[in-house]
Amino acid sequence: MIRNEISRRDFLRWSTLSAAALTSPRRLRAAGGKKPNIIFVLSDDLAQGDLGCYGQKLIKTPRLDRMAAEGTRFTQAYCGTSVCAPSRSSLITGLHAGHCPIRANREIQPEGQMPLPAGTVTVAQILKDAGYATACIGKWGMGMFDTTGSPLKVGFDHFFGYNCQRHAHSYFPTYLYRDDRRFELPGNDGKGVGKTYAQNLIANETLDWVRKHKDAPFFLFYSVTLPHGRFEIDDVGQYAGTDWTPVQKNYAAMVSRLDSDIGRLLDLLKELRIDDNTIVFVAGDNGSSFAPNAELGRHFDQAGNGLRGFKRTLYEGGLRQAAIVRWPGKVPAGRVSDEPWAFWDFLPTAAELAGTKPPASFKPDGLSLVSFLRGDSAPKREYFYWELHEQPPSLQAVRFGDWKAVRQGPSSPIELYDLKTDPGETRDLAGQKPDLVARAEALMKTARTDDPNWPLRDRPAGKPQQKNRKAKRQAAGQ
Repeated sequence: MIRNEISRRDFLRWSTLSAAALTSPRRLRAAGGKKPNIIFVLSDDLAQGDLGCYGQKLIKTPRLDRMAAEGTRFTQAYCGTSVCAPSRSSLITGLHAGHCPIRANREIQPEGQMPLPAGTVTVAQILKDAGYATACIGKWGMGMFDTTGSPLKVGFDHFFGYNCQRHAHSYFPTYLYRDDRRFELPGNDGKGVGKTYAQNLIANETLDWVRKHKDAPFFLFYSVTLPHGRFEIDDVGQYAGTDWTPVQKNYAAMVSRLDSDIGRLLDLLKELRIDDNTIVFVAGDNGSSFAPNAELGRHFDQAGNGLRGFKRTLYEGGLRQAAIVRWPGKVPAGRVSDEPWAFWDFLPTAAELAGTKPPASFKPDGLSLVSFLRGDSAPKREYFYWELHEQPPSLQAVRFGDWKAVRQGPSSPIELYDLKTDPGETRDLAGQKPDLVARAEALMKTARTDDPNWPLRDRPAGKPQQKNRKAKRQAAGQ
């Protein structure tokens, strides 16, 4: 007798799988139920104004322009804050700058930066616990290997590149790291001259690692140093014949080199036949690096989008960064979205993509973007919040709806802008909207947690704001 039924064991197994499928994120998995690979390419100082798909006319970025055509480009994607270490920390921890343990660049001698503290929940650890292979390749800058912030202690299986962001200023460094082991680069002087261009090693390591992990889910944090100054390149290529200055040629070549290396990665995904099961994010870690009247800002018209401010400010020009997401068949091709999201949304997004959740004891500030990336509206939230502690005064900014408030120190007046009608933040409406100013002030208090490392400080009495030498060079486009 042939019975049209299944065993109790098979029934229970089928029921469990079916329930999991019904409760999993909508249309989340690829065909066959495989967890998607997740790649986040974070470029150091890449600005919207650097890319052709955002309007750049002089610098050639064909692969990123093509990526935008094959995926979604965002005009209001926000970094964690407008300098390196805290912006990256926000991305990795899912916390905005009012809660993030790192809220400014802080050097530790002889090498490294203030580390992420013990017990920090990271996107890498969440994905590793969900069965992902994990790697950080490029630059870290959130703790040397003998500290609690080592990438190898916060969820990454593999590290390759620069740990210290100050060391990463050199593109011909005297050494790099493989995991926690330093290896020398003979012939390099660390001052712009050498035989080995570090990005060559970093790009090749990235491709090799992806090849090795193509058969199981992986998370790659590809943290590229290009095009951050000191503007060193081994070959200016197509820009050699221009009548531009050397620094202009170098900068353009660095952006184009970033473009081609991302293209190599996308080509490899297709070659390995994992393209359709891999979501790729590309973003800069802050907005424009240059003042509009600086050599590079002026020559390449980085402020052509009309936004105010640049790196180390909390105006839109310092916070909005280039951002593109591609996932064939999942993320709509050719879409341009003006809806906002922020770095601290990446952790819950990655967790949902992996079919897992952050630890119950941890509450990220971010919201999952999975349905938004697939074409739905952005998730609703009460506010976005930023602060920055590079030097007195401490800066704060908050966005709620289309309203944006900025304060240049805890005792300074709050500036208020309507981003819907004035994205360039040219008209301060604080005097006309006292109720909105009061709301912004309340959010600036409640959105943050006091931390002895990050007290809100005013500018010293009687002293104008002084930029340190690094900030002066940055503003000058050097």
